[in-house]
Amino acid sequence: MLTSTKKIDIRSLDLPSLQQHFTEMKEPAYRAKQVYQWLWEKSARSFEEMSNLSKDLRKKLDDNYSINVVEINSAQFSNDHTIKNAFRLYDGNIVEGVLIPTEERMTACVSSQVGCSLTCKFCATGYMDRKRNLNADEIYDQVVLIDQQAKKNYNIPLSNIVYMGMGEPLLNYANVLKSIERITAPDGLNMSYKRITVSTAGIAKMIKKLGDDGAKFNLALSLHAANDIKRHEIMPITEHNSLKALAEALKYYFQKTKNPVTYEYIVFNNFNDEIQDAMELVKFCKHVPCKVNLIEYNPIQFADFINAEGDKIDAFADYLRKNGVNTNIRRSRGKDIDAACGQLAVKETAGN
Repeated sequence: MLTSTKKIDIRSLDLPSLQQHFTEMKEPAYRAKQVYQWLWEKSARSFEEMSNLSKDLRKKLDDNYSINVVEINSAQFSNDHTIKNAFRLYDGNIVEGVLIPTEERMTACVSSQVGCSLTCKFCATGYMDRKRNLNADEIYDQVVLIDQQAKKNYNIPLSNIVYMGMGEPLLNYANVLKSIERITAPDGLNMSYKRITVSTAGIAKMIKKLGDDGAKFNLALSLHAANDIKRHEIMPITEHNSLKALAEALKYYFQKTKNPVTYEYIVFNNFNDEIQDAMELVKFCKHVPCKVNLIEYNPIQFADFINAEGDKIDAFADYLRKNGVNTNIRRSRGKDIDAACGQLAVKETAGN
């Protein structure tokens, strides 16, 4: 029988563990399946919602377990229909999640850490300390809340999820993979792996681990320069994750999964926007099947970077395409609502 006075985060338990807990509470195991369904298929936010359980059982659960739900602390609505959320976690920490609607898809951008241990010079989150990893259920909750937002505001459900918010997903590996398992599971949100993209700044050994684990979702690498000197200038992570190390890891990953890779490339004015930079990128693209997303930069107050000129971006894209690289230009979204990663969380945290 449970004797601890500290409540257990019930969503940290898999189904066999939950069934064991129910056995210890002298409750039938099938009740555990009902609770599991409420938690992951129906996204219940309290035990009181679990209407097919007796009041006594609901009270017993409430006395011994917690559902550490994520709340929308504030939301900003852009003129381009992007919605940026500051999510408050059960311990008071703030993370961000963004709804990005386009004609083709409805995308949720979710966070994986409170702050970030990496110090990328162009990213607002890079100027925050990493406080902790998010649990799998906290990532899952962001998806549920943004899906509800999409349906309420645009009458369209989520079609895609990108792990491109605050934090480095591959430094919260176990929780990120568990969240994806719950999001894609038939007894979870039942979304397709192919609709999910995990973006990394480039942790070579963890990219290899994704290969070993047979990752079914999409992988994106935040590249931003195919030149070690330039990349190190804006992404100090490169000291232990050189382009050579990343190329080896990506080859290993592709050999194991057969999944092509997406390279994210923010085009900064007078930094990485010349044809020479494009030539280096073309060379790097030869390692594995890939596509390139050229991204307009959303400036932040902490950094001096600005977006490259439009004709420079177009010329860059044209060079890549002429050299056989599948290339898209991603226009900046939410310029009027602190939409750069980490901006809103910095404001929310400072205000508390």
